Amino acid sequence: MRRALVALLFLAGCGKPPETPVAARPSILLVTLDTTRADAMGAHTPAFAALAARGTRFTNAYATVPQTLPSHASMMTGLYPAGHGVHENARFVSESHPLLAEKLKAAGYGTAAFVSAFAVARRFGLGRGFDVYDEDFGAGHAERDAKATTDRALAHLQSASGPTFLWVHYYDPHYPYLHGGYAGEVAFMDAQLGRLVEAFEQRAPGPHAVLVVADHGEGLGDHGEEQHGNLLYQSTMHVPMIAVGPGITPGVNATPVSTRRVFHTITRWAGLEVTNDAEPVIMGEAMKPFLDYGWQPQVMAVEGNRKTILAGRPETYDVANDPKETRELTDISRGVRTALRDYPLPSPQAPSVENLDEEGRRKLASLGYVSSSVKPVVRADAPRPADMVELFPILDRAAALFVAEQYAEAVPLLEEILGADPTNLDAALRLATALSSLGRNDAAMNAFRRAESIAPDNADVRTYLALHLAKGDEWQRALPMLERIVAETPNKVPALEALALLRERQGRPEEAIDIRRKLHALRTPSAAELVATGTLAMQVGQTPLAIESFEKARVMQGAAFRHDLELGVVLLAAGRLHEAREALDRVPEAHPAYAMALFKRAQVSVLLREPDAPSRIAAAKANADEVTRELIARERLFQ
Repeated sequence: MRRALVALLFLAGCGKPPETPVAARPSILLVTLDTTRADAMGAHTPAFAALAARGTRFTNAYATVPQTLPSHASMMTGLYPAGHGVHENARFVSESHPLLAEKLKAAGYGTAAFVSAFAVARRFGLGRGFDVYDEDFGAGHAERDAKATTDRALAHLQSASGPTFLWVHYYDPHYPYLHGGYAGEVAFMDAQLGRLVEAFEQRAPGPHAVLVVADHGEGLGDHGEEQHGNLLYQSTMHVPMIAVGPGITPGVNATPVSTRRVFHTITRWAGLEVTNDAEPVIMGEAMKPFLDYGWQPQVMAVEGNRKTILAGRPETYDVANDPKETRELTDISRGVRTALRDYPLPSPQAPSVENLDEEGRRKLASLGYVSSSVKPVVRADAPRPADMVELFPILDRAAALFVAEQYAEAVPLLEEILGADPTNLDAALRLATALSSLGRNDAAMNAFRRAESIAPDNADVRTYLALHLAKGDEWQRALPMLERIVAETPNKVPALEALALLRERQGRPEEAIDIRRKLHALRTPSAAELVATGTLAMQVGQTPLAIESFEKARVMQGAAFRHDLELGVVLLAAGRLHEAREALDRVPEAHPAYAMALFKRAQVSVLLREPDAPSRIAAAKANADEVTRELIARERLFQ
């Protein structure tokens, strides 16, 4: 009884911790197991079982949300999603919420993170406070396996000194499965967990504390959900958790606990004060169907063995005697009713994923995560997600095809979704956009009218209709629409992108440049966008911006960069002669404007007083085309 109470208080964060000398503070290892069900870990996972034998295993641990980023945000802030504001992947953790690593770094810890998937990449806000944040998945990849991540973490531990906080994230059990199905992925991950814990306890300065926990589970067909993110049943919310460290003795604790208590546990281990906010009712949420499709919001409350899910109507189960949640109960305690009633729901009008660059969207799609950037139509009679399970795989497949620009394959799936869910604005706009991209303009306009009927005068509908018009002969119709959208929502990335292109078409390059620079501040530009900005800047004489844009594009593209001529020209204009020489020397003979490269290179040669300047002038003359012939004749440097 005393052991269970100590462990519970440890995770509940009750009271002020005893003063702990800095020298006695343990090095701390946090391991998060992505997509790992509670019933996936046990005797068949020997590394996990060996760790459990040395510490406390929490048999009723619950994720705060069945998605990777928001779940980790809860662990790193100690807050439910309603507190930290991240309800889906591809959102951003606000700097207003202090993170675990920030607190430990301020307390004198060396901090390092080794993550295995783009879903928790630094750009989403979890990197604050880490001295090292290793997210090297390899060129073009969005994930790496547990062995690759462990190898990097073990190399880092070779140089660890002083109290260390190490977070290692494993992603292997996430679909698609590469090591013999789901169980094979879990076994592969478990073997690497064993390597990691052994090395940590050998190399990290002692004493040691280890916390292993999953961010969420996997449906595997339970309640009709094959993967995760849409429902709140045990398969995706009940997770494994083990704590080994100061104040923890071997045993089992069956008291319900939230994974957000990771924050409190680790700050307590580090000797930091933890606020007293113990909770008799554990909460959770699954807001993706609400935020993406306008379906019923879902909130979960756990009290003892009873778990209630509220989604339009309540469902209550005795998860101890009915772990598959097949027999609904009718009695709900007052505390649970109050907790469900008072849980804050996110606004469907909250910031979306639209500021994520295309590469980021594709990486998330490759991991199976595609969130809507459209504000849904919310209505009282919206369907319950649990009643729409047959649509989940179709929604996921259609979204992935859309992001991959495989529009012809996406169209029939989007039409099927709208047949089953006629007010799904996300599907309606994706259908209209797909038809537009396929050049089926009449069908696209019909689809846009359908979207307008679902959400009259909706900003998203107006935006995508304007994008459709901007591509065709009626582009001038799009101008006032885009101007209105940007006036109403100044950071609307798709509208800004389209307006920049139309300003170029209007012959207003300075305004196009201003819009592009704003876009680059909102999200990371692609190399092609940087080249376009550099080209515009050249046209209007904004030489420093042109140089900056071309050089950034060259860094991004490496050997694939094809604009050394333009870079050389603007470097010459800026008087940076040696750099201009290097750029112009990289222009290949096969370049369609090689004659211009020879002319410019001859200019640089004369200005630098190179001994071979006469031969370079001769080469420029011998290879001159209609444009450079006249320039050479008028060039005073060549006289």
